[in-house]
Amino acid sequence: MKKSLHKADRRVDFKARQHEFAAYIRDPENNPAPADVKKQRMFMYRELFFNNIEGFLSGNFPVLRKILTDRQWFALAQDFFAKHSCKTPHFSQIPEEFLDYLQHERDSPDDLPFMLELAHYEWVEMALSIAKEELVVNQQSLDNLLEQAVTLSPLAWPLVYQYPVQKIGPAFLPSDAPEQPTFLIVYRNREDDVNFIEITPITYRLLEIVQEHESLSVGDCLKQVAEESNHPDPGFIIAGGLQILKELAEKTIITLV
Repeated sequence: MKKSLHKADRRVDFKARQHEFAAYIRDPENNPAPADVKKQRMFMYRELFFNNIEGFLSGNFPVLRKILTDRQWFALAQDFFAKHSCKTPHFSQIPEEFLDYLQHERDSPDDLPFMLELAHYEWVEMALSIAKEELVVNQQSLDNLLEQAVTLSPLAWPLVYQYPVQKIGPAFLPSDAPEQPTFLIVYRNREDDVNFIEITPITYRLLEIVQEHESLSVGDCLKQVAEESNHPDPGFIIAGGLQILKELAEKTIITLV
């Protein structure tokens, strides 16, 4: 009986030591280092872990890194490292964990107002670059597109942001969101390059309809958009939408069903 209790005590002690070690690694300013480990060694462990995370964030969010000062960036990375409990052992999923942190845990009035949207846009570029879905190349003629059904490529994501995230950089840091949101398609092409196209709200709505009703013909999708737009000349909307869909099909953003 005494032997089993002794083993249980050792297990509890080991878990406590793990927690103490990890707490210092995450946030050395608010957690003491383990008493029986040399400070120099703990500092080395701390630097190794933090530098790995910071370097991965820098590589995946280059624009965000560039527009922040060193002090702002390292404070942000440290706050993420200290507060967020990652649920994945895969480094490739750390950017998504960082987004979750920005959306649900980050609380700083000094942050740039577009920081979450910019980080999401940069994450989309990364996510599409490593996505495992296959690109489907249209083999059929696009001459009778009105009568055919289409679907959105899994490697093309329609997005809407309050800020023009694709323009943000050191020379352009908007303090207020413009009146009109920014509509984009971010996609991976045949050469596996990730690109974006800025689109109109009507094109965004058209792609929403394509996603919602894959069995509808292009003609029916365009008629629905024309009706919703209340344009005095529905034929103008249909003709313009047809031309846009042809261009998107040529880029494999949409594919024939």
